[in-house]
Amino acid sequence: MLACRINGIDSRQLEITDRACQYGDGLFETLAVRNGKVEFLEAHLQRLAQGAQRLGIPLPDSARWRVDIRALLVGRQQAVLKLMLTRGPGGRGYRAPAEPAANRIVMLHPWPVHPIEYAEQGVRLRFCRTRLAVQPQLAGIKHLNRLEQILARREWEDETIQEGLMLDTRDRVIEGTMSNLFWLKGDTLHTPDLSACGVQGIMRQQIIDLAPTLGLDMQIGDTTRQALDETDGLFLTNSVIGLWPVRQLEDRVFDPSPRIKQLQDKLDAVRWQHAESDF
Repeated sequence: MLACRINGIDSRQLEITDRACQYGDGLFETLAVRNGKVEFLEAHLQRLAQGAQRLGIPLPDSARWRVDIRALLVGRQQAVLKLMLTRGPGGRGYRAPAEPAANRIVMLHPWPVHPIEYAEQGVRLRFCRTRLAVQPQLAGIKHLNRLEQILARREWEDETIQEGLMLDTRDRVIEGTMSNLFWLKGDTLHTPDLSACGVQGIMRQQIIDLAPTLGLDMQIGDTTRQALDETDGLFLTNSVIGLWPVRQLEDRVFDPSPRIKQLQDKLDAVRWQHAESDF
């Protein structure tokens, strides 16, 4: 069951004039709660702070987020935690209030039930027709404007396809609709450059940091969809799924990769190390 607090009060009611409702003017973070512990809370709060600075939204003290999280997590062992920061109420028109009254929203959602085969055997992907707009001012942060991802996810209903890969308007592979993408080529691990669009995921950064510990060179750069056919293996990451190997992309089938399994095991261990229960 969904539980929600707005500015420290149990509530599901947000003023209709809030600029998040009118324009998607705000930010969000999605965190995993496992065994009653929140994973990478500090990293998520840091990214939220970076996004707030970029958009010019006043950021509540981190202690307030923690108080709300503690209140919602009572008796909950496994859930998805969502933090939202909106610019608050405003009148008609794009001009933001000179002194915004930001809203702090904390929600707790049920944990999604994914077949264990996704993590153990891999998932199936397709390419999306919907493109991501190139906008460096918004690149990296998790702003509330997700219409591109919504349009992309509407492109398929096939339950055997778990994710869609999105390109930008310059034909560069960027990310999945809900995930970051990595691929192996020999002893080099690659991931797209997200300086022009895309979300710099918390799990993405963990993989970038872990790669050298397994003897992998880490390369961040541009690639095309055709180049992915020549890789030795692909995988996806986000804060809820952790790491999912890719078993098939369009017509290309990938063999299981021991290196990807090593990264998956390393990431699982790091997730546990960075799980907080004392807020």
